[in-house]
Amino acid sequence: MQPHGRLLPVAAARWVEGRFGRLDVLVNNAGISGAGPAGPADLRGQLPSTADLNVVRAVLETNVFGVIAVTSAMLPLLRRSPAPRIVNLTSDAASLTLTSDPDGRFAGLPPVVAYSPSKTALNALTVQYANELRKDGILVNAAAPGFCATDINHHTGHRTAAQGAAVVVRLATLGADGPTGGFFGEEGPIPW
Repeated sequence: MQPHGRLLPVAAARWVEGRFGRLDVLVNNAGISGAGPAGPADLRGQLPSTADLNVVRAVLETNVFGVIAVTSAMLPLLRRSPAPRIVNLTSDAASLTLTSDPDGRFAGLPPVVAYSPSKTALNALTVQYANELRKDGILVNAAAPGFCATDINHHTGHRTAAQGAAVVVRLATLGADGPTGGFFGEEGPIPW
């Protein structure tokens, strides 16, 4: 994040505090793919053998470091909530189990060094936050909405954003005995 970018989460936290005094649910949904101007099919700079580190850095800056910055800014407000929840938007393509299966559903996807690894890092980050915040009653989970038709894929997904949001809403409204540190899709847990 650029120096001015670090101020945005802090300013947002101040606004939420001034307006509501606390935050019940934080959904970290910002994400970029790093695909070029031609969209998802344009993977210049993302193949492992020809990686453009500027593309990889930009994706990690948003998809991983952005989550850390926003979560850090919002944690004091979440601690004031009677039932705080954090939901990090990830991807099925973040699953090492699924993406390493040569006969699995991701076998046809080109290998990339930006988007999928950034979401795998986000999953690991989710576990670390869950481990730290469990004692405070803050449940932290990763949600994979599926292949939704959004700007990130030029609306080529087969699911609507509303369909993808169902798992997010479910995790945002978990009871106190709900899971934390998990990776979930519409049907339930996704293998790491």
